[in-house]
Amino acid sequence: MASITQWDNGRWRARVRRKDGRHAFKTFPTKAEASAWAASEERNIHQRQQRDFRTAERTLFRELLERYEREKASKLKSAAILHYHLARLHEDFGHLRLAALTPEALTAWRDERLRAVAPATVRRELQTLGGVITWVRKDLLIALPENPVAAIRLPPPSKARDRRLDVDEEARLLEALDDHAAPTAGAKRSGNYRVGTRNPWIKPLVLFALETAMRLGELVSLRWEHVDFHHATAYLPDTKNGEARTVPLSRRAVAILKELPRDPDKPHVFPVAANAVKLAWNRVTARAGISNLHFHDLRHEATSRLSTKLPNLVELGSVTGHKDLRMLQRYYHPRAADLAKKLG
Repeated sequence: MASITQWDNGRWRARVRRKDGRHAFKTFPTKAEASAWAASEERNIHQRQQRDFRTAERTLFRELLERYEREKASKLKSAAILHYHLARLHEDFGHLRLAALTPEALTAWRDERLRAVAPATVRRELQTLGGVITWVRKDLLIALPENPVAAIRLPPPSKARDRRLDVDEEARLLEALDDHAAPTAGAKRSGNYRVGTRNPWIKPLVLFALETAMRLGELVSLRWEHVDFHHATAYLPDTKNGEARTVPLSRRAVAILKELPRDPDKPHVFPVAANAVKLAWNRVTARAGISNLHFHDLRHEATSRLSTKLPNLVELGSVTGHKDLRMLQRYYHPRAADLAKKLG
């Protein structure tokens, strides 16, 4: 929109808002000349917008999704999760032109999708869609009147998990992690049938997770060369938030590491794949009779335990790797009974 103002020296200034949010200015001796220039600039901007929008009108969204996954998503740490979200978007929107992704179309899709899956799932899918369109606009410079995802209401986020180990669950969990012979009726069969986790890395990995609050990906990527026994630290060069972190180790954590066998041909402290840990975890929790306990809940539990030793949230965040203290509060769940003891 144009504005015409007169300066103290009698000249007239015309100002026109450009497409990129900036303004174009020009001064003229008369108001008529300023108005004519402003009208011409507005026509030019409108014509450029109309010309630019034609790219969105002729571009199939599936082509952009495939290019986004190839050039952007595949390089992110969340590539595996994004792959599933992009597959859903490809199935539902891939046949449309980019310009057809209007707020009205997305609102109808959102409401229909909510009948099939949880609100948190729809929210994440829409956030992924919004990221794709932002990339299209800023990296590919394909013009759209707006990002349609920003114009609609997203489903509410899921409630943060606050699952912690109950009083006897840790003992049951550790018992299920032990590998021992099952009771048998005959001497010949004695010791041939096992109960527990045969993989020798799972139990120490679980114990180490409870001591350090490290994520599963950080645990399985930890290398011996990054463990400093002298200073009791473990260096993580690549974490979820993209920044390196040095984790201080408790005496118990150091003892766990020193008890582990070391193979010079295996540089990792826990030479086991993350998926193997997840599968073993499912079997262990089932064997222990524990329900609704995810491996990541150990991070909740460990953070809450560390908070009793490090009540300063900044210090606690430096250990757990949370840059945002609000995010740290999602993992900080002291028991009310423990807080009552502190109150006296």
